[in-house]
Amino acid sequence: MIEPRVTDVELHWRASPLARSVLTCVAGALAVAVIALRWELVVFAAPLTGVLCSVYWQRPPPAVRVRGEPGIHRCFEGEPARVTVSADAGALSLDVVAGMTVQESERRADGGQTVVVSADRWGRYPVRAQVTVPARGGLIEGRGAVDAADVYVFPLAPPQSTVIPRTDLLDRLGTHLTRYVGPGVEYADVRRYVPGDQLRTVNWPVSARRGSLHVTERLTDRAADVVVLVDNYHQPPGPATEATERTARGAVQVVQSALRSGDRAGVVTLGDRRPRWLGADIGRRQFYRVLDVLLGVSGSFETTSGTLAPRAALPPGAIVIAFTTLLDTEFALALIDLRKRGHTVVAVDVLQGAPFPGGCDELVARMWALQRSFMYRDMGTIGVDVVAWREDDTLDQSMQLVPAHRGRR
Repeated sequence: MIEPRVTDVELHWRASPLARSVLTCVAGALAVAVIALRWELVVFAAPLTGVLCSVYWQRPPPAVRVRGEPGIHRCFEGEPARVTVSADAGALSLDVVAGMTVQESERRADGGQTVVVSADRWGRYPVRAQVTVPARGGLIEGRGAVDAADVYVFPLAPPQSTVIPRTDLLDRLGTHLTRYVGPGVEYADVRRYVPGDQLRTVNWPVSARRGSLHVTERLTDRAADVVVLVDNYHQPPGPATEATERTARGAVQVVQSALRSGDRAGVVTLGDRRPRWLGADIGRRQFYRVLDVLLGVSGSFETTSGTLAPRAALPPGAIVIAFTTLLDTEFALALIDLRKRGHTVVAVDVLQGAPFPGGCDELVARMWALQRSFMYRDMGTIGVDVVAWREDDTLDQSMQLVPAHRGRR
């Protein structure tokens, strides 16, 4: 459903070019009249002075509202977005921020304007409207600017499927092959018939050879609950700025792979003034809801307070995959808290190199790498596995390094 956005414009009033021209003529005529003692020039300036004084009894300035349709537009990187903006009065002009290009622009008969814009990088791009309104008989002019619409550009994720950590999955029918015996299609073993077994599981060739009933056991396919934890704490400049890009794309790729496999997926973002979260669910609509949470599109997520992930956002037994630079202690404490609750927690380190914008000495870089390896070991000791997402590797290749979890505490 396309919902328009109607915004009141706060106008800043000043003298119009017409008023300044009239005032210049009046001041010049009166100056010449006083200097040259020519009373005729006073008569010439009197009507113009009356025009300037009429500003007090002219009609009051109008209230101007700008309408953007749609008010919020969602698209992916490189896709065109069409936005129509109109104003109640005055002249309208549109402007876009850096990073967004205007492909087409069309003036409408009612004074509005339709633009087709696109962006090559994900993020929020406001379409700004500049309004110029004459008032008081054209003697004053009001100007104002307002964000008529917002274009949210979602990141594109690679098509590769991302494996989930090897752990005990929920007792729910899914697509992940496990080592447990139950309903499925993969062969596991053959055993003797026990009263209560279904007749369709009887292996008749084996039963005929052995002279007694035998049934075929099969491995069951189970489902998982995957929750992505996003680190939105303030990052230093340099490599950490690039890590934000990798965090967004990695989170989208994990959610996309989970939903394609029929699993439930959710997201939690920590570090903002009001942490956002979305409960785990299935379906294509859930994918777009997750994108709304990542970019903070209003009205499509829940908010909470504090620095820990809310319990309502993570169902029991959920697998938590966190994308972080591991530079903030509060986010590390949130990972430890999730492990204490019994979740399988995997942290993907998206930081490339040392977080120093101007570079550093080789010895300092090696000391930094050594310190990070110690942190990996300490986090793994308490149950939080940390894997490095290197620049030359894809996310699915890095996730292969996660060790198997054969039980939860």
